[in-house]
Amino acid sequence: MPGPGRTPVGAGAARFAGRAARGVVECVDVRRAPERLRSEGPWFVVADFDALGDGGRVRAWRFAEPVDPDDATWSAGASVWQGPAPSSWTSSLGRQAYESAVAHVRGEVREGEVYQANVCRVLSAPLVPDAGGEPDAQALARRLARGNPAPHGGMVHVPASSGVDPVWVVSASPELFLELRDGVLTSGPIKGTAPTADGLTAKDRAENVMITDLVRNDLQRVCDPGTVEVTDLLAVEEHPGLVHLVSRVAGRVRDDVLAAPDRWGRVLDATFPPASVSGAPKSSALRVIAALETAPRGPYCGAVGWVDGDDAVLAVGIRTFWWSDGVLRFGTGAGITWGSDPAREWEETELKARRLVGLASGTLEP
Repeated sequence: MPGPGRTPVGAGAARFAGRAARGVVECVDVRRAPERLRSEGPWFVVADFDALGDGGRVRAWRFAEPVDPDDATWSAGASVWQGPAPSSWTSSLGRQAYESAVAHVRGEVREGEVYQANVCRVLSAPLVPDAGGEPDAQALARRLARGNPAPHGGMVHVPASSGVDPVWVVSASPELFLELRDGVLTSGPIKGTAPTADGLTAKDRAENVMITDLVRNDLQRVCDPGTVEVTDLLAVEEHPGLVHLVSRVAGRVRDDVLAAPDRWGRVLDATFPPASVSGAPKSSALRVIAALETAPRGPYCGAVGWVDGDDAVLAVGIRTFWWSDGVLRFGTGAGITWGSDPAREWEETELKARRLVGLASGTLEP
């Protein structure tokens, strides 16, 4: 049970990748105190995309009561999801602005500044529950799990009333950012999206290979030389309404990194933000992204998951909703290369958003 001064069981809940808990106890800033993740867990993690810059955050929450994630009774009191009106969504970049951004990236590729950059836009809609307070994150998570099951779906909700640093994130992510198990670090970058496998193009395959090589380079910064390998390349994965090209990269983490108190600080410095949602070279892609995007990504394209001792599962925060200040947000984007067509890239962002936003707004039933 929580000790004196700690939040009682019942305030906040988290569920992700085979772990679930409720009753928040504390929150830590992982950038400032990465050694805290070596203590008793699991710690549920939410990392903002710009977490290595001045405005982003990597936070982790510890909860008092672990629960069985397959036991529906722990969330039985959750309400029915009531989302925003379908007509209330707006985009940080309209079609013309987004297509202009794609053309700009192609120009950067022509000049040799980047090979690929992921350009995103943020959809937002006002959402304030009738009874005040905060929307029910568990209710949205259940709705997405029924209507858009995802291998890395989950939620982390710590209400402002808990007295602990709040967070509200619900994800239906299909993409593995990092898994640490038995000293092996694995990543599963996604690049290449189409309604069906027949729609995947040579551009999609080239883009995936490019980003897979970037992930390989990232992992080599914390893994034993010679152990990093591509274990799967250009696999086609089917998801509701679309398909992805997915690769797998794995390597054995160096002993000095595993033993370090700031293990997770070192791993994140080497790998964050995720390669698939930034670009190549990563530093140049981030410069291009900062110049083109008009809204912060927040946890979208960051990371969501858990760390527990020597094990961890973190997803790339795509297909992800986050709520704050009476606004529900959802991000969508596409990887831009020289082979990109601006209209097709806009349509890809629409494809990625359509089902999830429909579920959240009630225009699509699970």
